[in-house]
Amino acid sequence: MALPADFTLAEQDGRATAVLSGDWTARGLLDAGLRLAKALDGVESPAFDLTGVNRCDTAGAYAILRAADDRLKPEDVKARHGVLRLLELVSAAIQVQSEPTVRPGGFRALLERIGRGVFGLFSDAYSTLAFLGHLLTAVGRSIVNPRRIRWAPIVALCERAGLDALPIVATTTFFIGAVVALLGANMLTDFGAQVYSVELIGISVMREFNILITAILLAGRSASSFAAEIGSMKMNQEIDAMQVMGVDPYEALVLPRFAALLLTIPILTFVATIAGLAGGMLVVWVVLDLSPNFFLQRIVDYVGATHFWIGMSKAPVMAAVIAAIGCRQGMEVGQDVEALGRRVTAAVVHAIFAIILIDAVFALIYMELDI
Repeated sequence: MALPADFTLAEQDGRATAVLSGDWTARGLLDAGLRLAKALDGVESPAFDLTGVNRCDTAGAYAILRAADDRLKPEDVKARHGVLRLLELVSAAIQVQSEPTVRPGGFRALLERIGRGVFGLFSDAYSTLAFLGHLLTAVGRSIVNPRRIRWAPIVALCERAGLDALPIVATTTFFIGAVVALLGANMLTDFGAQVYSVELIGISVMREFNILITAILLAGRSASSFAAEIGSMKMNQEIDAMQVMGVDPYEALVLPRFAALLLTIPILTFVATIAGLAGGMLVVWVVLDLSPNFFLQRIVDYVGATHFWIGMSKAPVMAAVIAAIGCRQGMEVGQDVEALGRRVTAAVVHAIFAIILIDAVFALIYMELDI
């Protein structure tokens, strides 16, 4: 039966002795520690008789040591060996003082930050290679055995991550085309070359703005969604549960998202092209009084389909990069909400940076090929 902690003060061998009884534990301590400290206030070199203590834990040992106020010596304590050992351990832990953290300053701090940044860069590179290895393994297994492909999530993600973005993609590229047309009309009119606004709109929209705007919108919309979804599953240990059940998370979570973006981004790019040309055509019709028939005929005669296919050729690469960054950041989420927020933000920032960098690389390649 549990007994609350208690004590009495007695004279033994001419010394004031605190005779403790009951359970000196976190559950049975109550205010016994405070009462013992008050009773021993002003008593010099008290002795302690702990033979009547039933149970004692670290909370009770700490209360006894605090009441003794650093006046407790091993020879002044009468107790069982286990209780004595517990008092020694708690006393040693109390006396340990944490060393103050000395943060380097000046040039040393700069070197430390550079070192941490370089280490983080190599760590991210290693994690990226590991992610790509897992993904390629999942792709290879799916090619060898097509029955492993999960068509239901692919179709659902095509709608949610791709087709649901049609309105925002069409609206944004429509206004981008209109702005390009308005700038071209105002500037080229000064040189009497306002008719070339059609070529400006056609080349800029079909070659650059269609895929660039689509990819940036998907980076903010789908990459963040992928990172948040997979990251929340990682926090809730659902991915660990999938691995325990023998389900590969890369086949069940990552591969469907790759496939969904690869399938839908060409459609989005095509819609963006039509919307951008429609916005430019409307502005040219209103501002320059060039009819839609004239606009479309000049697009066919002087712009052609080459620029359209150049823009479309970037779509699969952009889709793969957006899906890879979003899913990888989701897989790297830790066990706290702060880590989830950091990874979602990193997914959007990294995806947009990668999109602009890849577009610049494509521009250099096509410039060297004179296309």
